[in-house]
Order: sequence, then structure tokens, then C-alpha cells
Amino acid sequence: MGNSLPKPHGGKLVNRILRQTRREKIFDELDEIPKILVTKETRNDIQNITEGVFSPLEGFMEQEDYLRVVHEGRLENGTPWTIPIVLDAPKTIRSDISEDDDVVLTEKTGQPIALLHVSEIFTFDKKDTARYVFGTTDKFHPGVAKILNMEELLLGGKIDLIVKPQNLFENYHVSPMDTRELFEKKGWRTVAGFQTRNVPHLGHEYIQKTALTFVDGLFINPIIGQKKKGDFKDEVILSTYKVLIDKYFPEERIILGILQTEMRYAGPKEAIFHAIIRKNFGCTHFIVGRDHAGTNNLYYPYAAHDIFNEYPDLGITPLLFPSVFFCNICKSITNDKTCPHSQKCHQEFSGTKIREAIRNGDVDNLSIRPEVAEILITWKDPLV
Repeated sequence: MGNSLPKPHGGKLVNRILRQTRREKIFDELDEIPKILVTKETRNDIQNITEGVFSPLEGFMEQEDYLRVVHEGRLENGTPWTIPIVLDAPKTIRSDISEDDDVVLTEKTGQPIALLHVSEIFTFDKKDTARYVFGTTDKFHPGVAKILNMEELLLGGKIDLIVKPQNLFENYHVSPMDTRELFEKKGWRTVAGFQTRNVPHLGHEYIQKTALTFVDGLFINPIIGQKKKGDFKDEVILSTYKVLIDKYFPEERIILGILQTEMRYAGPKEAIFHAIIRKNFGCTHFIVGRDHAGTNNLYYPYAAHDIFNEYPDLGITPLLFPSVFFCNICKSITNDKTCPHSQKCHQEFSGTKIREAIRNGDVDNLSIRPEVAEILITWKDPLV
């Protein structure tokens, strides 16, 4: 790889995918190794760790990293990191598993996914974690609810991928090694990453094309994974983005690839986390809009902008976009910085409003492209 793209977060791209000979040996020893069943979301975390998406993490966090991430937004060595990546287990596991043991992490089918080298077993304060990561302990916050429902112990340690999990969207799956090779092959020295959990409206398109004006390429990277009720289904997001890119973007300047992880709805903390991930993919810039990864107006609309001031050592440049809307006087899509007219002249773009319109059997054709609207109208049930 050339010198144009940023180094992976922490300095090196993690790769903890076992070689064939080691995998075969583990399969021979499976009956003798304790096993833990993991959720689909943890399975995604495993793949993201072992493929380098979560570099520099090489496994699930030990206590020192966990505590500093929760309270200070950095790993124990000072590297920026804002979301704890942990594996929980019931207290009863203490009688079967000790520190320095190896554990096989499996899916519901019994298929082994990864080998965990347990280095630490520790308890954690759920409400303390929720308060510092999400800024609330309200159980109605989806991220808080998940933490409060976690098991009592956390298992820390490095992991090795045994079998790559099956993926419904394999054609869109990319690893950081894949994207970095693609960016280099295309000759891109600057790349803007775009995070989304919505179908594209014209405000998104405006932001994406504005960013693309100043960089060589755009990496549209929707989250595929667990979301809260009322969000768009993964298939719908991908279908609408595909038609938008085919019809309205220069093909040679766009890469569409998925990020398989859950939404945490952690607002500013998640904005930093999302930026780190895109840095690992090779992006030099990361687009941050209004209320990034927020929910129920919990966070100040530009909190996700302000938090970047706390991380001058992040290693990726945030592109901070103000609120975008259609101005009835300007007769164009514009934003708070460039439009002099009052709010009563503005038509706001909102994924929430689009979702509400769909629930009511309607689609706002002034906010989205007709090809996108057609997909939403014809899809039987486009929302989670």
C-alpha cells in the first residue's frame, strides 16, 4: 500500500483469521474446549475485530481498557476509542472457565466462529457504563436497555476467527484490506466515508456530492445489523442506495460497502467510533451531519460535531455539515451557513419524517428521488 491513505488506527491493521492448518487442529480438539453461544451482534463484533475493522482491538476488552474507554473515551494506552467492545457471560461460567483458558465461541447452529483466549474475567457497573457512554440511564434508550440486560461478567482476551460467518449481503461485504486495495487501485488519495442507517433522501445526496467535490472518492458505508424498531430494513437501505448510485452518481467515484455492526445510538461517542472505523477502511475524511447516531432528541444537535475538538489525535478529518434543507426562496437545497432566509421558508429533510410518511401509506416525493420512492412504495414492509 502507498503512503497516501491513513495508517490504521493504532498503527497496524489487525488480522486474526486463523490459517487452515490451525483451524483443522482446533476442529480436532473441539470436544475438549468449553463453548459459549454468542448473539448475532457479538458474531459481527468478532468478524470486525478479526478483519481489522476495529483495529487496534485484537479481542474483547480487558478491564483497564474497558474502564478508560467508558470514563475517558480512550484505550489504556491513550489511543482514542469511545465504545466498549466486550463479551458478557453469566456468573455460572466461573465454574467452567478460568483466566488463561481457551473458549470456543459458537452460533446457535453449533457452528464454531472463533477461539477466545481468556485473559481476564471481571464484573462491571451497568448504570455507570450507560451514564458515561450514552449520557443517560433511561431504559427506553436502546443502547442502555441492551447494557442493563447483559450478563454479570465480562470476558476479556484476544480472539482468532475459525470460520467466517455466513452473510446475507456477501456482495457488499468489504474488509479494510479490501477497501484499501480498491482505493489504491483507483488512485484515490483522499476518500470521504459516509455513515448511514437510513434510505437516502435529497439532503443526504447534497451532503455526499458536496464532500465528493473536495475528495477523490466517496465510500458509502451503511450499517447492516440490529437497529431500533421503526428504522429501515437492511435490504431496503441497500436497494435504495444501489438505484441512487446507478442513476445519480459517477460510478468511478463511488464504492458501496456495508458495515456489519449494530447501532448503539450513542450520539457523539458513536460519531468518534464511526470515524475510527472509516479510518481503518482507509478513509481520510468522515462526514458528520446533524444529530449523528442520536435518538429521541437526547443529544444537542451538534454534539457530534463538538466532540471532535476533544480528539485532535484521531487521524481522520471530520467533515462537519450543518442542517440541510430545501429553501423555497433560494429554490435549491442549501444549509444554515449559506441560506439567509427564515425557517418558515425551509423544508427540512428528515429520515424520521420519511418513516412516518411510510407508516401512513404515503411517501414525500419532494424529499427523495422517484426511483427511491418507488422502492419504498412497492416494498411490502420496509421498516423494522
